[in-house]
Amino acid sequence: MPESTTTTTTTAPYRTETPAVALGPTALLLGVLSAVGAWAPALTLGAFPLTIIAGGLAVTLGAAGIHYARHGTGRLWTAIAGTAFGIAGFTGAITLLWAVSS
Repeated sequence: MPESTTTTTTTAPYRTETPAVALGPTALLLGVLSAVGAWAPALTLGAFPLTIIAGGLAVTLGAAGIHYARHGTGRLWTAIAGTAFGIAGFTGAITLLWAVSS
């Protein structure tokens, strides 16, 4: 019986055409929205639930973006900046919630 050789083909011919490239910029956008929503007094009341959700998503997507960027897919600085902004927004929203509930 002849041995079957299987070759793995990818749908994207280059490493820069994978969905992992979008993790850093998405984390950056969500992180900025979270930080602005948490720290701008005029936006805090209206955007409070979205601030918490966007901050958590920014941290999660930023961490995944950092992982993929260290393996050569995507940009590291956008993932790190998105994670930092997400932490700032999430922490600000949780701190405000904790201060109001006391």
